[in-house]
Amino acid sequence: MNPERWRRVEELFLTVADRPAAEREAYLTHVCGGDEELRREVLSLLARDTTEEFIEKPIAGATISLNPDPQDDAVGKRIGPYRLTRLVGHGGMGAVYEAVRDDAQFQQQVAVKLIKGGMDSDFVRDRFVRERQILASLDHPHIARLLDGGATPDGRPYFVMEFVAGEPITDYCRRRQLSLNEKLKLFRDVCAAVQHAHQKLVIHRDLKPGNILITPSADGKGGAPRLLDFGIAKLLAPDTRAAVTQTETALRLMTPDYASPEQVRGDAITTTTDVYSLGVVLYELLTGRRPH
Repeated sequence: MNPERWRRVEELFLTVADRPAAEREAYLTHVCGGDEELRREVLSLLARDTTEEFIEKPIAGATISLNPDPQDDAVGKRIGPYRLTRLVGHGGMGAVYEAVRDDAQFQQQVAVKLIKGGMDSDFVRDRFVRERQILASLDHPHIARLLDGGATPDGRPYFVMEFVAGEPITDYCRRRQLSLNEKLKLFRDVCAAVQHAHQKLVIHRDLKPGNILITPSADGKGGAPRLLDFGIAKLLAPDTRAAVTQTETALRLMTPDYASPEQVRGDAITTTTDVYSLGVVLYELLTGRRPH
């Protein structure tokens, strides 16, 4: 598959993924205009997009094979005034690096999220910029803060956030053998962060322990949660009376163990989607296992 053909597949997938499941095949038949091979390629991606590895395998693998990126490991490089020091994590389209301020103005440790080389199609750029805009709208002590943003010399957007040195809420509670009251106190702070996002008309859509990190307090007596990763978040329509929302980030992903029934079915997403996922996290905190 050549790069132009792949971009067409990617474009159609991103357009179709957020449509109700019952409408997808008919919509694809219409927009593909008789190109059955194109239709099959998009359907094959849709069939796998309920797995957590969906982005890393079919999209990232295909794109990297078409566009090998010698800058994929950017450790040591400078992005704006920041020097990237360590790769923290990566997905199919972007990578997160630990970084330090490198312009002699002041010392600061941050996290930098950057689109991978070869992944910067218009749709991916739009999703990335939307995530940056969503983060800029959120201001809560239990949500990781957006600090800065810009573009690399080759035009790839990036944004800078506070660096959160913590561990998933489930690991934190288990390792410290927290009491029921201590667990509920942490969880109440998480709920407050999610409520703030909802008040800003933002649905997170991927609430799970790995996106809820607990940072240790200075005195070592307690910790505070930080909600991370709004990469697949969704903005509600300004008219809150509307039952369905407009997907501002274009890409529908989920973590199956924590996904709500409507996410699995491909139905409309609302704030209750996050409430369901919070319930799964709470169940795991209290019982030590997942409900399913």
